[in-house]
Amino acid sequence: MRRKLRSKVRSRQSPSSSLASLQTSHSPADTLHALRTHEWSFYDGQYLTLIILGIFSLCIIPSPGALVKTAFTTFIITALFLPVTRQFLLPSLAIWMWLIFFYACGFIPSTWRPPIWVRVLPALENIFYGANLSNILSAHTSTFLSIMAWLPYGIIHFGAPVVCSGIMFVFAAPGTVPMFAKSFGWMNLIGVAIQLTFPCSPPWYENKYGLVPATYAVKGSPAGLAAIDELFGIQLYTPGFTGSPLVFGAFPSLHAGSAVMEALFMSHVFPKLTPLFTVYTMWLWWATMYLSHHYAVDLVGGSLLSVVIFFVVKSKFLPRIQPDKMFRWDYDYTEIGDDPSEKGYALASPEGAAEEADEWTVGSSSSISSGSRSPIDESVSWEGETLASHSDTEAQR
Repeated sequence: MRRKLRSKVRSRQSPSSSLASLQTSHSPADTLHALRTHEWSFYDGQYLTLIILGIFSLCIIPSPGALVKTAFTTFIITALFLPVTRQFLLPSLAIWMWLIFFYACGFIPSTWRPPIWVRVLPALENIFYGANLSNILSAHTSTFLSIMAWLPYGIIHFGAPVVCSGIMFVFAAPGTVPMFAKSFGWMNLIGVAIQLTFPCSPPWYENKYGLVPATYAVKGSPAGLAAIDELFGIQLYTPGFTGSPLVFGAFPSLHAGSAVMEALFMSHVFPKLTPLFTVYTMWLWWATMYLSHHYAVDLVGGSLLSVVIFFVVKSKFLPRIQPDKMFRWDYDYTEIGDDPSEKGYALASPEGAAEEADEWTVGSSSSISSGSRSPIDESVSWEGETLASHSDTEAQR
């Protein structure tokens, strides 16, 4: 009874949850301790994949030289060993690797690459929809329509992930933003891998060259975005798309995949605003076809990739939103996954210590797992325990 009473009193005295606190330690010893106590699982294979992709990308990129590449690698490793920087870099590691890998694709010799599929997407377009929707939507252009397509495709698309992350950091349950970063990064990484191994020509190629076989010597095209360069008298999209590292990366559409991923996570946090996020997604879908950058089947492919990743993450790793909590600082515990019968909890430390979940693999067997004790279980005292001590206890078992 004494322990239960003290636990309740302390929980009321500590409204600011340690789950919402950020790491401030600069000691590599804390990282080494986290690695020693970490229970390795299948999900840790993601880091092996990132290491392999990183080595491949740095080896194939001709410039900068070995000295700069070594310095860059040293910087990344150092940042991962310092808890104060690791908390930001580790969840976003897949995003940075996607950007590096995408850039490296421009240096892969054409002899290493598979043949380019020119007819497959137009054929699928006609089978599924009975017509080329991109050509239909881009048949009638105007300055107003071009600007309306440019806004989501060329402006909002690049800033939306940062804006969504900032909003979710404030209003979502602690642990939501790291899962969004990992999901977003892996969606794009997988998408680039598909584009590289299954190269397909976009609508602008069909409009410009017909269905003749393509080669990797063909330069990219801004397609409908050329009108924006002409309208504002700038050279922004024309040189960017002409020198694209992945010219024949029509399928799947990563623009559509990004929009759907953002919409799904934001709808998870703000379910009442789901219609608004749906409208944005449809707006971007229209823009990609109006600008002749993607077929409709590309949009479906990118969207399905995001949907699959999101629902896997949501069912196993994503913290559930608690309707009575408005800000991340209101959470004193989080519930992980979809199944209420699987009591996966992350607890705030009664002492206010900034202990986070095992961020090396959010959602691994060493993270909060099913069968954990419920924080509302009156028969158990949580006094003096933190998430780390609970994980250590489970590891000893």
